[in-house]
Amino acid sequence: MNRLQKIFSSCKTALVIFDSCGAPSPEESERRLETIVANGADIVELGVPFSDPMADGPTIQRASLEALRHGTDLAMVLGMAKRLREKHPDTGIILFGYFNVFLQYGPERFAADSEAAGVDGVLVVDLPFEERDEFLPVCRKHHLALIPLVAPGTDAERARMITCDASGFVYCVNARGVTGERAALPPELAGRLAELRKIAPVPVAAGFGIDGPEAAAAVARHADAVVVGSAAVRRPLAELGAFIASLRAAVD
Repeated sequence: MNRLQKIFSSCKTALVIFDSCGAPSPEESERRLETIVANGADIVELGVPFSDPMADGPTIQRASLEALRHGTDLAMVLGMAKRLREKHPDTGIILFGYFNVFLQYGPERFAADSEAAGVDGVLVVDLPFEERDEFLPVCRKHHLALIPLVAPGTDAERARMITCDASGFVYCVNARGVTGERAALPPELAGRLAELRKIAPVPVAAGFGIDGPEAAAAVARHADAVVVGSAAVRRPLAELGAFIASLRAAVD
């Protein structure tokens, strides 16, 4: 049983927190990751900055550009992952990014360096199912889960195809559009999650649009994991711990 399997087997609903690596500075970014883990996150998504984050809304866009201004690159993020792993052997670590960054680094080199750093999986937000053949074999070789995303408009047949050989977990995108907090989530989300959990061979995490504890609790009733990104990214370090703790309590 690998680390992600142990996490999902040990809790009813896992709490997954995304943070943009390198923002507001590389040093503070590492303190943020420590705060996120200390206050109850089961899995941390390390956002790899990219100049054209087309799936992300204004909050994560700004953080990504700020990180790039500080010179944050994939090698630096892998270093952060390694240091986080050394301190927290049981926490799940996922890299979240765009394929061009991983392709430029080199797929084999990336997968090998991720394994060495203790990374559990990678979520490549703009990698279609049909284009994954260059990336999937090296991920499997280095015990790295390539986590698929299922969008709101995906029908059951395609969802089954996307998730048939998934590892780690499946990421269900809650709402159409880019990342960011929303006043309300789609009313059909519960039904979508139920259907996806029937199809997927691994746990299903739900993300995009969760703005706080109330929404997290509502989604936790229907998903194996709740993912919070923008709502965490926009909070300063002084407020971050209490916010993560409130999500933990809500999900539990």
